Amino acid sequence: MTEAFFLSFKLATLTALTLLVLGLPLAYLLAFKRLPFKPLLEAVLLLPLTLPPTVLGFYLLVLLAPDGALGRIGLDWAFRFEGIWLGSVIFSLPFALTAYREALAAVDVEVLEVARTLGVGRWVRWRRVVLPWIWPGLLSGTLLAFAHTLGEFGVVLMVGGNLPGETRVASIYIFDLVQALDFATAERAALVFVAISFVLVLAVRTLEARWRSITGYGTR
Repeated sequence: MTEAFFLSFKLATLTALTLLVLGLPLAYLLAFKRLPFKPLLEAVLLLPLTLPPTVLGFYLLVLLAPDGALGRIGLDWAFRFEGIWLGSVIFSLPFALTAYREALAAVDVEVLEVARTLGVGRWVRWRRVVLPWIWPGLLSGTLLAFAHTLGEFGVVLMVGGNLPGETRVASIYIFDLVQALDFATAERAALVFVAISFVLVLAVRTLEARWRSITGYGTR
């Protein structure tokens, strides 16, 4: 059980950090920039919200197979940890992206304009104005992506299979226990999941409340 939970935490941590690096610039573009075909871009990025995990996992499996489009250029990550990491990033992107975009949308543009007219540089504005304003929202979105990845089953199973120490995360481990009729061990593992999920959801809600108290967003 320890090995499966360690792998789940490793996957969730790497996925959340990747989404923070990739999702914040994407959220900034969607929040502040006038992009051509913006609705189409949003639809593509948010598509995993409506796709069944098995469908997304199937197409990723095809792409990451040795003879797939990505496999032929060296990304033959099917049934490997790298594959379930990529699948988790794509599947959890809408959750992080929505939270990041909402946080950025609450930034008072007039404050940024005043700082700009006073000669404050772009990076200083981000560090001194934007980040203090949005950090609870960023952390909330990152924790939400972490929690979503931690409990993911369908995409991970489709792309990574069930390889101990490589792709068998905690959710698949519990499924195996139930299949083997080992309900006692499955119950203990499930209770660990419940406790972790409760703490994460409580942290997300606390951060959201703090962010709204700072920005006043959604209270006016």
